[in-house]
Amino acid sequence: MSLPLPSLTPDQMSRVDRIMTADLGVDVLQLMELAGQAVAAWARGHHLGGDTRGTRVLALAGSGGNGGDAMVAARLLHAWGAEVAVWLSHDPAALRGAAAHQARSLAALGLPVVPPAPEDAPVRLPATDLVLDGLLGFGLSGPPAGAAARLIAAANDQPAPILAIDLPSGLDARSGEPYNPCIRAASTLTLALPKTGLLAPDARSVVGQLAVADIGVPPEVYARLGIDVGPLFGAASVLRVEGSRSREVEE
Repeated sequence: MSLPLPSLTPDQMSRVDRIMTADLGVDVLQLMELAGQAVAAWARGHHLGGDTRGTRVLALAGSGGNGGDAMVAARLLHAWGAEVAVWLSHDPAALRGAAAHQARSLAALGLPVVPPAPEDAPVRLPATDLVLDGLLGFGLSGPPAGAAARLIAAANDQPAPILAIDLPSGLDARSGEPYNPCIRAASTLTLALPKTGLLAPDARSVVGQLAVADIGVPPEVYARLGIDVGPLFGAASVLRVEGSRSREVEE
């Protein structure tokens, strides 16, 4: 079934996040667990042949919400039998809030959590079956720099497919302009609703297959923004996006 699909600007998505946490009392970690679960399930079903056992997954994680989502997905994929490593764009000691919480969970499991290489050192990613891109989020306002930029370039240079979380790192979430560098994803699993930039013509070359995952945002939250969203996820928790419309994905 094809459904009309609204999209959100970065400012609107920030408001959704604030309403969920401040007004409804839904903790950031709760939203992060839902997002990570969706990412891990999409990775398993659409990039790893439906079975994660014996596969290799490399998660690239930044210091924000996308990085936390990537780390949750990595933890779950580890539990499902994948060999997982996490490479960070920030030193673990510099992480704060939910991202720091997720990094501590990975460390407690003994999973590899790799800090960024020195600025003058080449970045060589290990062989893997799938790369999770959780480096940068919808708050990006210019070209990536520093360790995040070096990891983006290294990810694009390796042969495994890349699954972008929410949007490819280096894409302007409002306009759809791919900055230099920008992740070239095989698929993008955006969260809650698509960001406006994902539907822009300029974004098509880096987004890959686009789908949107439910993270539990009720219609009443969108109504506060003047956006009418019905029960989009009534039949499936992930919807494939085709242009400005969506259809259910088999689960």
